[in-house]
Amino acid sequence: MSLLGGLLRAGASYCQSAGTLLHTVRTISTGTCCQIRMHAIPQPKKVDRWTEKRSMYGVYDNIGILGDFKAHPKDLIVAPCWLKAFKGNELQRAIRKKKMVGDRMMTQDRHNLEKRIRFLYRRFNRTGKHR
Repeated sequence: MSLLGGLLRAGASYCQSAGTLLHTVRTISTGTCCQIRMHAIPQPKKVDRWTEKRSMYGVYDNIGILGDFKAHPKDLIVAPCWLKAFKGNELQRAIRKKKMVGDRMMTQDRHNLEKRIRFLYRRFNRTGKHR
């Protein structure tokens, strides 16, 4: 029995040393184990090339060349005055609207705009990029 126990202990110590050797060796992977399966080639999408947005793209690019640089494309945009040539977030846009047309707004619309400004102001202060 002691002979069998000695063999088992020797085998266990050998397995442990082999296990540590196996863990110290780096494994090299070529990345071929995860194969991408494609059942069928997807059909190309049907794109309408003449939508309104695509057909009007770049329509005012040459206005300076043909119009002797008298008009800027932003002057030709039909939009509310607080939105023309404006770039910013919703809070900045609402504040700009209140400054520009707030005195001419209906009571309920102005009240809703001020509520939206208060909400956005709190939200941006609590969860902004500066936090």
